[in-house]
Amino acid sequence: MLVAILIALIAATLIQLAISRTREYAADADGARICGSPLGLARALEKLEIGARLRPMAVSPAAAHLFIVQPLRGEGLAGLFSTHPPIPERVARLRQMAYQADLTPAYL
Repeated sequence: MLVAILIALIAATLIQLAISRTREYAADADGARICGSPLGLARALEKLEIGARLRPMAVSPAAAHLFIVQPLRGEGLAGLFSTHPPIPERVARLRQMAYQADLTPAYL
């Protein structure tokens, strides 16, 4: 019974984080539609990522979700518990959006 409870807690956490990452992708797409420049937003994300690497911050994991760029480094299995999708994946999606020229606002 204890093992089942632990597995359920881990599964619930992973689902919650997956939803958070999905919302990040949706926010990127909406932002690109509003400003009309997916490539501009992609470049801005790349600059933020470079800045976060050059000047890492001491951030509590409880506050990581408040940042535009993931302040904590999670590679491999630790990436599953990340609140943010990787910047290269976000940039790739924005570039694909620019290629498809899908700039219709989501609220229309």
